[in-house]
Amino acid sequence: MNFQDLNVALIGCGRVAGHHCLSVANTSGVRLSSVCDLVVERAQKYGEKYGVPYYSDYHQMLECHPEIDIVSVITPSGMHAEHAAEIIKIYKKHIIVEKPTFLTPREANFTFDLGLEKNVEIFPVFQNRHNKAVKRVRRAISDGELGDIRVISVRVRWCRPQKYYDMASWRGTFSHDGGVLTNQGIHHIDLLRYLGGSVARVNASMRTLGVDVEVEDTVVATIEYGSGAVGVIECTTAARPDDFEASLSIVGEKGLAQIGGVAVNELQLFSPDPGECSLHSEEFVGVDGHGAVYGFGHSQIYQDVVARLTDDFPYPISRDDCLGTLRLLHAFYKSDENERWILVEEESQSKRLGCPDEKISNLYRTPKPIN
Repeated sequence: MNFQDLNVALIGCGRVAGHHCLSVANTSGVRLSSVCDLVVERAQKYGEKYGVPYYSDYHQMLECHPEIDIVSVITPSGMHAEHAAEIIKIYKKHIIVEKPTFLTPREANFTFDLGLEKNVEIFPVFQNRHNKAVKRVRRAISDGELGDIRVISVRVRWCRPQKYYDMASWRGTFSHDGGVLTNQGIHHIDLLRYLGGSVARVNASMRTLGVDVEVEDTVVATIEYGSGAVGVIECTTAARPDDFEASLSIVGEKGLAQIGGVAVNELQLFSPDPGECSLHSEEFVGVDGHGAVYGFGHSQIYQDVVARLTDDFPYPISRDDCLGTLRLLHAFYKSDENERWILVEEESQSKRLGCPDEKISNLYRTPKPIN
């Protein structure tokens, strides 16, 4: 370590925590300082592996380690805003917040406003933007290789059985998780904007077909872009017995591009130059510490955080960018709730997604001791 390294602490040591730990270890300019989880055995696993202190109380962690610069919030989705706000308000630490960032635009605005007030940065995570295939198609759109976009199609065919939802009380709830569109499909919702531009309106139909939970596990939807382009979405975790596909295709006036694989990691079709496909594809399966659907983008995210905090480079995902994806996400839910087309810029939010549930929230709160 050198004196310029930024100290990163993790709260939440679930499925993606090991991926964050490895990404920090592989990134110059940051070091892992400590880890925390309400189930101390989970924190202990990563603490011992990376040789850092571990805690079950993040207040204790932050008070014992004032040198912490950044906290990565990897707790249940419905707790991101509360945990981030408390850490900003009390400890004034920068925040990295995992997908889907926040469950509602209202939560996002509150947290970003608090960050401005306390002069700290908030860094949303949408790591699939950094996949080689996604970057190549983004460049093709910017350079005009595909021409004007005409049709965009998303297909997510993954498997999440009942035992996945039964692992924790927050899973499968509208208050703290959301269904396939919020938990798994959020990356593709983000890419609809990132690659296709502003979406004007959506029409969605949601079902729960493969499990016994309150949230949707299957969505089909139609979208219309401000540019006049159209799109279709098929997104499900009711596929059995495994994850099969997570793809996005773009039909342009000059050609076609299709990104596929298990997590938009393969450039499968690229008509402007088919030879580009192998150069801009990645293999995620079997990478130590990297889940097949997580990829390599988190390392780039930590590099971007370092660049922002040490060299004042703009972080590539702004507040407005993050809010744009959340508004689009809520438009799909509002469309299903109202059984009609929904304008994305409508100010109202979904009646279901992000609705409070204090009983569940209390399971994941760590009250600050009164001194």
